[in-house]
This record gives sequence, structure tokens and C-alpha cells, in this order.
Amino acid sequence: MNKYIERVLEETRAKNPDEKLFLQTVEEVLLSVEPLINAHPEYEKACILERMVEPERVIEFRVTWMDDQLQYHVNRGYRVQFNASLGPHKGGLRFASNVNLDTIKFLGFEQVYKDALTCLPIGGAKGGSDFSPIGRSDGEVMRFCQAFMTELYRHIGQDIDCPAGDVGVGGREIGYLYGQYRRIMGNAEMGAMSGKDIKTGGSILRPEATGFGAVYYLCEVLKHDGQDIKGKRLAISGYGNVGWGIMKKAAELGAKVTYFAGPDGYIHDPDGVVTDEKLNFILEMRAKDPMHCKPYADKFGCEFVEGKKCWGVKDVDIYMPAATQNDVNMDSAKLIAESGVKYYIEVANMPTTNDALEFLKGQKQVLVAPSKAVNACGVSVSELEMAQNAERLYWSAEEVDAQMHKIMTNIYEASVKAAEKYGLGYDLIAGANIAGFEKVAEAMMCQGIF
Repeated sequence: MNKYIERVLEETRAKNPDEKLFLQTVEEVLLSVEPLINAHPEYEKACILERMVEPERVIEFRVTWMDDQLQYHVNRGYRVQFNASLGPHKGGLRFASNVNLDTIKFLGFEQVYKDALTCLPIGGAKGGSDFSPIGRSDGEVMRFCQAFMTELYRHIGQDIDCPAGDVGVGGREIGYLYGQYRRIMGNAEMGAMSGKDIKTGGSILRPEATGFGAVYYLCEVLKHDGQDIKGKRLAISGYGNVGWGIMKKAAELGAKVTYFAGPDGYIHDPDGVVTDEKLNFILEMRAKDPMHCKPYADKFGCEFVEGKKCWGVKDVDIYMPAATQNDVNMDSAKLIAESGVKYYIEVANMPTTNDALEFLKGQKQVLVAPSKAVNACGVSVSELEMAQNAERLYWSAEEVDAQMHKIMTNIYEASVKAAEKYGLGYDLIAGANIAGFEKVAEAMMCQGIF
């Protein structure tokens, strides 16, 4: 291992001993960019790695709010502004009971290189709270969001940091957050948040963007092998905005999701989620109860397997984990390798444990694509929303979709070129990490030490 990388990893582990997710992503990125570090000894003198693993700013705050029974609750709020070398901080907010500083730092670190891959002028950040909107009334969610923004507003702005949505933060939450921001600031600074409703400056296709982009990236991978997506069968985990977007775009292009997993088990629909009736039912199902996908099986008369993931099924062509971090461990990876399925396309942020990822990369018959490249379309459309806000314009669905397709094609090509440049062959993981890392590092070199 490169001595500089080794030293920084040791220092990072010593400084952050209890942050397992953060250390996982730091190790994955730094180890994969070793050829780049070897080629640029000047990075060590400029402390590039040391600066990369330290956020520019960590903001932690108390959020006090009142429920419908007039009882008060206290949650923690976070915003980690990791690196703004390429532009204003950009990244989502996650509201879930398991959110802590480790979660937000891992997501923020990933966001830096994901944003860099888009070639749009945005830096990386992430935020959120250990508040879960599941089971809460609209009034409770509104009051929490207003309390959260009452602190966060001092740290964001269209030229400083533009938060968006993530797990637990959809259009409803963004609307309440932006409404409180506008109320406090006294102006309609629409570019300060993205993921807004179209009626308040949002971009069309934003909810579907990450899933759509993942399918566009998959199309480029298939094209490399002389194949087309038409007729392909997909197995995914998750059926939130990302999974739903995958289902919708795959159906548009002639493919179909035949397996999808939720917290309670997985669905096998041999006909695929391809009709408007099925796609609309998934929206209704997750709005009523996001923890159970069994109602889909009950509605459409297909198989439901309780308490299991769909990793290892053999009657598909592509696996796409699109739920949450570390969804695929070593046991699941072995099942995937044994299935004979060739394409493993990460979609969720860091959905594979490091040991499982290394195992899958070592399987000659499996092609692995990394999440930071595959899921970058979500933040891309968030930035496009900022551009529309700045111009006081609304773009059509066709315009936004064309931009998404172009961005994802460029990300794929940049990853391939970066891997080839450093003699790594067709390694999409290392290629994406190097392409994003180099862009940020060079910007930091230009701007000097601060």
C-alpha cells in the first residue's frame, strides 16, 4: 500500500474509532485511488488526503418539537459540509431513527465524489436527523421540519449549501422545510433547497431522477458488452423513489423488474412491474405503510417470500441494490456469485459491505458498477433545479430527461477513461473513484491551503 495512504488511514481510524460507516467509505475510496496518489506526489505536500477526510464544517444541533398530544420531543439535527472546492455544498437530508453523525459523515464523504462526477459546479454535503416521519401525522412532520429549519437556515443558502431530500425526506418534508426557510429569510430564495414541489420552484422528474439515471447508466454498461436493455429482467431491493424510478424507466425501455424486496421480504412478479396500475399501486402502498411490500403480492396474485432478500435468484439478468447501506453482506454476495447473474449495479449509497464488494469484484463473471456513479442523477437534477430557479424558468420533462441521459453517459465514460488511464482495465469502481477524486483534488490544489 502507498505509505501516504496507509498513514492517513491509520490517522483517520484513530480520530474516528467509533464511526464504522465513515471509515468503511474512506477505506474503499482511498485504497481504490492508489494509482492516482502514486502519480501525484505533490498531493502529499498539500495534505490532500488529510483535507479530504476532514469535513470543512460539522454542524450538530438540538431540534425540539411538539406532537399532536402537546408533548415535547427532542431530536438531534446534523449538517456535515464536507468539501466545497467545486461549488456550493450540495446533498440530501435524511430523516430516520438510525441516523447519527457516523451516518451523515459517510454520506457526505460519498457525496463529494458523486457530485464531482456530474461535472456540475457543486460540492459535497449531507444532513439529517434521528427523527422518523413514519407513523407521524402531517402536523407533526410540519412542526418538526419547521423546528429543524429554524436552526439549519443560518448555515445554508443558494451560494453556500443547498440541501435536498433523501430517505425520509420527500416532497412533503422539503415543502415544509423550504416554507420555514422562506418565512425566516423573508424572500423567495428558491435555489436554497431542491426537491421542491413544481408549484414552488421544483423540477419535473426529480422524484424519479435517481432511478432513471441508474437505468441510463446500466444501458451504457450493457452497450459496452454489445447488449440492449430491452427484454432484461431486474431484481432490486427497495421500492421508494429510487426503486420506483428504476421500475418506471426499465418498463419504458422494454425491460422489467421481476423481483423487489422490502423490509418484510421480497416480491416475485414474473410479468414485471410494467403497467401503470402496478406502478401507481406501489406509490399508494408505500404511502400507507412503507415497511411492508406484501400488499403488492396480495393485490396482483404473485409470490411473496417473507423475511428474505431476493439476492441469489437465478431467473434475472441484473441485480440492483437500491435500498440502504450495507444491504448486501458476504453471505448475500456468495449467493449472487453462485446465481450466475453477470451484472451487479449498486444504486443505494454504499449498499455493499467492503468484504462483499471485494469478493464480487474478484468474480470474473460478475461486473460491478459503483453507487456513487450509478445514483448520481438525483443530485444532478437537484442542481438542474437550482439552474432553473436562477433563470426563473421551468424546463419540460423532455429537456430534463435529455440532460439526465447526457450526464449519466458522461459519468460512465469518465469512469472508463480514468480506469484505462491508470492501467486498471475495465474497473468501473476504481474509475469512478479516481475520476471524482482527481477533479476535487485538482480544484483544491488550485485554491491553495486554507
